[in-house]
Parts: sequence; structure tokens; C-alpha cells
Amino acid sequence: STPNRTHADVGVALLERGVHVLIEKPIAATVADARRLIDAAAANGRVLMVGQVERFNPAVEAVKRAVADEQIISIQITRVGPFPPRMGEVGVVIDLAVHDIDIIRHLTDSEIIEVQPQLARTRAEREDTALLQFRLANGAIAHITTNWVTPYKTRTLQVATPNKFIVADLMTRQVTEYFGQQPDGSYSTRGVMSWPAEPLKKELEAFAHAIRSGEPPAVTGEDGLRNLEVALRCLGDS
Repeated sequence: STPNRTHADVGVALLERGVHVLIEKPIAATVADARRLIDAAAANGRVLMVGQVERFNPAVEAVKRAVADEQIISIQITRVGPFPPRMGEVGVVIDLAVHDIDIIRHLTDSEIIEVQPQLARTRAEREDTALLQFRLANGAIAHITTNWVTPYKTRTLQVATPNKFIVADLMTRQVTEYFGQQPDGSYSTRGVMSWPAEPLKKELEAFAHAIRSGEPPAVTGEDGLRNLEVALRCLGDS
């Protein structure tokens, strides 16, 4: 949970001393630093897990279950809110959109191959508004709207498949599925069960499980690297 620029130095030092590491997103400030962490974990036989906490949001898990046997056509994510005074080193792409890049990869089990970013800076030193469009290797398309200029927080996820349209509020964790379109254009709806859980606790439990079992962690260093690479492409830094 140190500043991004120190993730690699602190993480590598711990890994080389035999300490398993859970590192906050983004995995590091640069791709080279991310690879240093991944290589150090492999060389020392330690667990390196990246803290993409939205993976453990019950609403995201509910959507993942709902689309398990579906072909995803598109994903739309909105993550907006007021400017956080604590921010200084990064803009909305690294601070906020990295969450959603990971959600997109997680839901589709595919990689982002095309990036079309639109960035704006109004009050911050770095971008505080971003509209990001993606195409994935499996053909799905995705869009992220994120900013620090909205006076209230919104966290929504929408997923379209040939048979369903699923809407999730990542804050209230309410998930609704629209299905069975009729000739008049109407749909049937049903709530999708989103089991109560604290995402941070589930994240820590997953980290502990990886250590105890020897299984790969829920969010690997490679996941963190892929997320960072996409985010840097959005910023034109790759």
C-alpha cells in the first residue's frame, strides 16, 4: 500500500527475503518494475498477488456467474465521483480505470487488443476525465467512463449477451438481469443473488489460501502486468 513508484523496490526486497507479497493495484508504476516483481516472486518461490479488490465484490462475482455460459457482446462500466484531494501522482486511468480494466478481463477471460482513449484534464495536474473504448481478442467490446468531476459517486457495470442484459450497482451490490425479449420489445427481469461479503476480507482470504495451498493467487502478477500495460497504453506511455 505504499506509493506506486515504490511498489517494485519494497516488493522485491520482501520477496527476496522470503516474504509473500500482496501488493495494491496497480502492480507497479512501470512495466519494467512489474516484471521485476514477477521475476522476484518466481525466483524465490513466493506468492505475489495484486490487490484488485473489485474481483471480490459480490456484485462482480454475481455477474461473472450470470454470464458463465454466455457470449459477452459488450461491457459498459461507469466509475465516477468527486475529486479526491489526496491524489497527486496519478490520474483517473491509473487510480480508477485499472479496477475496470481488470473487471473486463476477468468477465471475458480474454485480453484487450485495441485501445481507443479520450482523456481530458480540467482541475487536476493529470487527466481527471477519461472515456476508454476497448476491443478484446474474443470480439467483445467494452467502454469505461471515469472521472473526478462528478459531485457524487457512481459505480455501475452493464453486460450485454445475446440472451441477457445484466446491470450491477457495485456500491449497493444490487444485480438485475433482463431476459426473454418479447416481440413488443419488453423484457422479463429478475434479481441475481449477490451474497453479502466484505471484498477486502475475501481478498485477504484468497491471498492466505494461495500461500497455504500453493495454488496460483486469484489475481496474479501477470494479471497486474496486463492491467498496467492496458492502462499505460490508454495514457500513451507504452
